[in-house]
Amino acid sequence: MRVALINYGHFAEQRDPQRLLDDFETLTGWAAGLRDAGAEVVVVQGFTRDQRFERDGVAYRFVAGRFAPRLSRWRIPRRLHRAVRGEAPDVVHLNGLLYFLQARHLRRMLPPATVLVAQHHAEKPERGPLGALQGWGLEAVDGFFFTGLGSAAPWRPRIGERPVLEIAEGSTRFAAGGREDARAVAGLRGEPVCLWVGNLEPNKDPLTVLAGFERTLTELPAARLYMIYRDGELLPAVRRRLADAPALAGSVELLGRVEHRRLEPYLQGADFLLSGSRYEGSGYAVIEALACGAVPVVTDIPSFRFLTGGGAAGVLWTPGDPGALAAALLDAARRPLAASRAAVRAFFDETLSYAAIGRQAVGAYRRLREARGA
Repeated sequence: MRVALINYGHFAEQRDPQRLLDDFETLTGWAAGLRDAGAEVVVVQGFTRDQRFERDGVAYRFVAGRFAPRLSRWRIPRRLHRAVRGEAPDVVHLNGLLYFLQARHLRRMLPPATVLVAQHHAEKPERGPLGALQGWGLEAVDGFFFTGLGSAAPWRPRIGERPVLEIAEGSTRFAAGGREDARAVAGLRGEPVCLWVGNLEPNKDPLTVLAGFERTLTELPAARLYMIYRDGELLPAVRRRLADAPALAGSVELLGRVEHRRLEPYLQGADFLLSGSRYEGSGYAVIEALACGAVPVVTDIPSFRFLTGGGAAGVLWTPGDPGALAAALLDAARRPLAASRAAVRAFFDETLSYAAIGRQAVGAYRRLREARGA
């Protein structure tokens, strides 16, 4: 099976194709997972100039066009689509559901037997007349990849009853490490250590997380919560909340920004990842926590439900309810920690690693090809 992965955009400041791939770990990880599952893979990437090379058993074709570095939803990258057709793929994998006009154009260019798949990357469906146009464009797609069936529900008016396959949008190369060594590197202390990774904004609901965490301190007086974030409109409110509760403030540390490449020891050293998100298209922090052995204590939303196997690899709680978070965290803390850490890492390896995603995707491609009569 020959698979073409399409990626239209790139970082405007990036002029080196090899460096660009270093920045796009999910793209290269997906390609490697498909390769390991037995597919022949070519990545067709929009860029500022043409170039082709092979890296780690995957072909990369960079195609110049007026769309670079970002493709407007109204512009059709004909040259890039001709390049895709020239690769003679059995399956074309389109990243994103916002490129509905491009999907329609691409379908017309491809042979009838070629399968066209579109992958959800946290986009939300359009409304009104634009929503109807979106639905028309996505009629060209044979099947959709979502991080859990629940995440596809808002999209049903646009995609109808066409197949939805449950496959995570990405993974990570983070790995489990020695907990104590990682804590020494990251400067973590506490029993247990809880970690927040995400901006301080209403959808992620840090104030509910703080309120729930505070309720656990009577039973877990040595617990500490470290909060990693880039920015957020709720930072002043978080600081006021801590100033008003000295006991809570003594157990919470606002770390601010940590570069992604330096995040791994924080997750390896943490016991629990806390999240209060009310909506996520996926949840990379949860995926990375599972890879590092930190147990997710996260909201019961569709993507997190999928990423934790319905709570089999973590504990779910009702969004917006600090009491539910407190109960979930106490429940997680009462379980044997070593066994919990091993279980979440095993779950990651089996279902969310790039190798696992590659196997799942190739199986889904085969089913879609059969349905198309290929």
